[in-house]
Amino acid sequence: MATVKASEMRAETSDELKTKLVALKKEQFNLRFKVASGENENPSRIRVVRREIARLKTVLAEKTSAAGSETGK
Repeated sequence: MATVKASEMRAETSDELKTKLVALKKEQFNLRFKVASGENENPSRIRVVRREIARLKTVLAEKTSAAGSETGK
């Protein structure tokens, strides 16, 4: 998975972002497993995945906040 900018993420729907979030969390879990077993060949990928997860969560929070303010909450 290539890194995606937040501006590109904002163009996607919430459902697409949630699907990507699930995939990234699975990848993060697998990377942790590889570190524990000593077979991780790309340790910098852990940091990239963590940051992508944070970026996705931020965009999702912005979308839900914008949707909440539009409905009058």
